[in-house]
Amino acid sequence: MCDYLDRKENLSEFYGNFPDINGFEKQIKSKWESFSDSSRNVLVNSIQNQNKGFQISEPTQENINLLKQNNTFTVATGHQLNLFTGPLYFLYKIVSAINLSKKLKQKFPDCNFAPIYWMATEDHDFEEIQFFNFQRNRISWSRDSKGAVGRFSNEGLDKVFEEFSKQLGESKSSDYISKLFKNAYLQHNNLSDATRFLANQLFGKFGLVIIDGDDIKLKKQFIPFVKEELLQNTCYKEVTKTIEKLSENYKIQVNPREINLFYLDKNLRERIVFEEELFKVNNTEIVFTKDKILTELENFPEKFSPNVMMRPLYQEVILPNLCYIGGGGELAYWFELKNYFEAVKIPFPVLLLRNSVLLVTEKQVKKMDKLNISIKEMFNKQDDLIANKVKSISEISIDFSSQKMYLKNMFKELEILSNKTDKSFLGAVKAQEKKQLKGIDNLEKRMLKAQKRKYNEIVGRITVLQDQLFPNQSLQERQANFSEFYLEFGEGLITSLLKNLDPLKLEFDVIKL
Repeated sequence: MCDYLDRKENLSEFYGNFPDINGFEKQIKSKWESFSDSSRNVLVNSIQNQNKGFQISEPTQENINLLKQNNTFTVATGHQLNLFTGPLYFLYKIVSAINLSKKLKQKFPDCNFAPIYWMATEDHDFEEIQFFNFQRNRISWSRDSKGAVGRFSNEGLDKVFEEFSKQLGESKSSDYISKLFKNAYLQHNNLSDATRFLANQLFGKFGLVIIDGDDIKLKKQFIPFVKEELLQNTCYKEVTKTIEKLSENYKIQVNPREINLFYLDKNLRERIVFEEELFKVNNTEIVFTKDKILTELENFPEKFSPNVMMRPLYQEVILPNLCYIGGGGELAYWFELKNYFEAVKIPFPVLLLRNSVLLVTEKQVKKMDKLNISIKEMFNKQDDLIANKVKSISEISIDFSSQKMYLKNMFKELEILSNKTDKSFLGAVKAQEKKQLKGIDNLEKRMLKAQKRKYNEIVGRITVLQDQLFPNQSLQERQANFSEFYLEFGEGLITSLLKNLDPLKLEFDVIKL
């Protein structure tokens, strides 16, 4: 990601236009010329059908209507259907999309831009989405998991709601959070509808358009690409060539399969494989000849589900999309796809690293000030943070650098003496030097340990504070759920994110609430 943000030459062939205003200007022209009016009509009709039974905001409806016009483009992000949004960065992805749409409208007033949340309804990794963390407690949903998660019934979530409600306490914000969870998961039949309701409640007023790819009309648009994948293995061939080059400098995020499709049915999402001149659905008795699977595709396109390698192409085929916003891991596998997109003649989108944020409360800022520790220092590993602080406040020096330098100089003289007398002594001299330096290191560690005990109260305060900001010594955005902050700040949480985050800044942000 650092090489991408720095536009390093060795990565340049793996992406298209860079996420700056010049790059978006080129992308608009490319997508304008390639996305048809008929595709727009199918898209709008599908979105409207998906929203039946949901109360959507005027800004969202306006964006849906604008999608009929050929000067309207989308800015998309996608995420799994994590229980109650999962980690905080779910919010940051969507905020990035909303803010980028606004920014592009300012720069290109003759065009319109709609923020899109692509629900990963066809995913089947239930273990990744079945929980969220609330104030260091894991709120989890247990159930059997077969097939696409978006189709899962919400059975058992009433018990999750009871558990969560007990931990919320009583306040105006806790009432809102409790009702939000209840209305999302207990008033809807499946996980897809619950997530749509939840995202609408949080972001509908800002014009967010939510789309579910598990849709027969949208899948019909994708039939030619599925057919090519079945018969030509284009994704595998093109991505494999790209990986050979990309792996010279980078770790490969995802490897393609010969067929990058799943067969989707009730309680079923299994890989399609080609063996013994037949197409088989893995772990089932379902088998197709070439002619039969093509007939199945024409009659039931909704049963063919793209995997992680083909899902980006599906998205770009059915959306007038300019940009995909994702995390570092996501963009890493998008870098594998550019040649594939070129081979199937679909414009490759601008790739934008989502906003990353550390939320800090006013109380926490005051505690840092009292400890004379900066926010930047709080990003250090805890052992280093504490050691540096103890050394800075200790009345005695715990830095033995000068003693180590003295030893090194002394042993250099002994090496010279050895070379002048008997070179066989050189090994013994070096071994003794290593032993003495290690001894000094151990003394330094013991003295630091003693000083930590002396300043135990300060060490404890630092530890508690950093554990609050970096739960489990990990980034807050990957651990905490939005509800923790909504309890204290209410709607001000999302308002603050929208106000303070610049999607094109490409830096890690700290927001003081």
